[in-house]
Amino acid sequence: MNQDYIKADNWSIIEEEFDVERVKSSESLFSIGNGAMGQRANFEESYSGPTFQGSYIAGIYYPDKTKVGWWKNGYPKYFAKVLNAPNWIGIDIVINGEKLDLFTCTEVKKFKRELNMKEGWYNRSFEATLANGTEIAVNIRRFLSLNLDEVGYINYEIVPLNKDAKIVYTPYIDAGITNEDANWEEKFWEPLDIKKGSNEAFITAQTFKTHFKVTTFMHNSVLVNGNPSQISPTSIESTVDKVAYTYETLVAKGDTSTFQKIGGYTVSLNHDNTQSAAEKVIQAALAKGYESLLKEQVDAWAKIWEMSDITIAGDVKAQQGIRFNIFQLNQTYLGKDSRLNIGPKGFTGEKYGGSTYWDTEAYCIPFYMATKDQEVARNLLTYRYNQLDKAIENAKDNLGFKNGAALYPMVTMNGEECHNEWEITHEEIHRNGAIAFAIFNYYRYTGDYSYIPEKGLEVLIGIARFWHQRASFSTDKNQYVILGVTGPNEYENNINNNFYTNYIAKWCIDYAYEQIQKVATEYPSDHKRVIEKVNLADAELQDWKKVSGNMYFPKSEALGIYLQQDGFLDKDLVPVKDLDKSQRPINQKWSWDRVLRSPYIKQADVLQGFYFFEDHFTTEELRKNFEFYESFTVHESSLSPCVHSIQAAKLDKMDMAYAFYLRTSRLDLDDYNKEVEEGCHITSMAGTWMSIVEGFGGMRVKEDTLHFAPKIPKEWEGYSFKINFRHQILKMEVTHNETKFSLEGDKALTVFVNGKEVVVQPN
Repeated sequence: MNQDYIKADNWSIIEEEFDVERVKSSESLFSIGNGAMGQRANFEESYSGPTFQGSYIAGIYYPDKTKVGWWKNGYPKYFAKVLNAPNWIGIDIVINGEKLDLFTCTEVKKFKRELNMKEGWYNRSFEATLANGTEIAVNIRRFLSLNLDEVGYINYEIVPLNKDAKIVYTPYIDAGITNEDANWEEKFWEPLDIKKGSNEAFITAQTFKTHFKVTTFMHNSVLVNGNPSQISPTSIESTVDKVAYTYETLVAKGDTSTFQKIGGYTVSLNHDNTQSAAEKVIQAALAKGYESLLKEQVDAWAKIWEMSDITIAGDVKAQQGIRFNIFQLNQTYLGKDSRLNIGPKGFTGEKYGGSTYWDTEAYCIPFYMATKDQEVARNLLTYRYNQLDKAIENAKDNLGFKNGAALYPMVTMNGEECHNEWEITHEEIHRNGAIAFAIFNYYRYTGDYSYIPEKGLEVLIGIARFWHQRASFSTDKNQYVILGVTGPNEYENNINNNFYTNYIAKWCIDYAYEQIQKVATEYPSDHKRVIEKVNLADAELQDWKKVSGNMYFPKSEALGIYLQQDGFLDKDLVPVKDLDKSQRPINQKWSWDRVLRSPYIKQADVLQGFYFFEDHFTTEELRKNFEFYESFTVHESSLSPCVHSIQAAKLDKMDMAYAFYLRTSRLDLDDYNKEVEEGCHITSMAGTWMSIVEGFGGMRVKEDTLHFAPKIPKEWEGYSFKINFRHQILKMEVTHNETKFSLEGDKALTVFVNGKEVVVQPN
């Protein structure tokens, strides 16, 4: 049974009733971010129950030394960790001598959390009875400013209900923080300096090893019934890594005491003097004030939603799901900085280290291309180009490749491989293919070819060289094979001839070859520069083509399907429907040995290949492969349901497409995989967007033209979405009776709907 406590709502994530068993899950679901920083929805006041404290800063990481009992040549020396940053939200509160702690209150009622996705703020309210009998009503609103993206704001209101109250606020900033996920239980932060002002404080600390400097700051103010109070702190206490101010106020029964706290981070990635920058940021926030900053927040999110919103009529849970996914994607990455990327958990947790995976290229780039300016997607491609030298170094030093072959890391923060599972690190090499495919996909969608001669061609050559060297010739098969790999389906390791890996390897070589010829013809100066730089000769190109032209793909002629890999049919092929539900999820119930020997698939590699290269296969081929592999897929990868939803829609399996859509859109809200307390699945959320636009909308780009094959689940009355296609904004609205388009731009746009040409006029 999945969790079911989030209230259905079109624009908000809502939790009612306080339950200590749900606190950690809700800390993930109600997380907030602004692209530069983010934090879990931890309570500001003290909480002595189970909690996962987490605040994170984009681009700040630590190389946590790998912890294994053995070593092999080429094994990564560290696993990069997104750092749990110094805590600025903390406000200890004592009321009539009793600490406010929801875990120890004698009664908590009218508890409500709301994450307002439309306006970009998080609110928590409750009434509580403390152990000393004092009854209070509390309302807290918090947001991380999109416009001043180094600033967060807390507005904390307390109303005594049954008696006058002496309220003591002790706000603090604390750099003595450790990660929930750490190999050696060591601290990652070294305090450097503390500065204290009348109502503001600063702690400057730097990370060990990587030496990122961060100034964490706070500014405090107290209001009574909405009016500023001139209360000064009664005490200021500090240690080497923590500063706490204490404010005392007397509040009459029924009056409102408000504590406002400005906090945040300035980092050495952006400032030479982080403390001076923090002082300026506070002044900028104070000049605007709480209400003005909140209004700016609402306006900024309105602008984001104007382009990226997907509407669904008649199905509130489906609507809530897609907006939650779009909201979290925008909280995580806004495309302003090509040094940054999208971690699988974003700012909601520490699992996967917060680093860059192949998810970005395979799933996220389409979302950012279509809902923002193409420069955002180009920044994501530039991120990989800037790390090409390290990808070449990784292939050479860790795997023994030569001649500029590049293997991009499975996990990275700075271009170095830092994943610490051998069967993934050195065998899940398909990630190279996703990076090349993203270059192709960017050009296909945007029509901007300039990236390839300027930067992308070097990346494609390095990747093609890797595949050429990674393949080996089988005299038995008289074809080239690729041995000892792990596909996207990580429930099979060290296998031979994974269909998806072999297919994308062939495609990468062919695509790189084609682009070399195109650049030679159309951009001769870039061609000369690149070919001389990488020392590429025609003889090497011919060797590439021998490999790509004679690649082996495992196949069952009897079943008419491609095989996940050699020997897949030798497994005990018991379909998922016959698996006892008590055994699910198998990754939490079975030994790894049992998982690897089973036919059960985390995500279907063959279907991933059919998704990328749909036009290489017939619909009937897709049908046969889909029906076979779906029966063995347990969807314990967050990246799986969206692809199945898209393909089910293409095959007119609309009930299945809808079920998969709900699973991908509500994966975290309903906690399908029973792990949401660790953080939300941010990168797979882009797949949810694809399941509507590419699945139900049937959007494809063919020969520079948009094609649609719209379908609608019977549960919906209608849906709509916008896409930014080559600097023109196209809106598509679908109901059971019609499909309508509207266009923002200065010229007509030709599209195809179910194969029929339609000319959409602007405005």
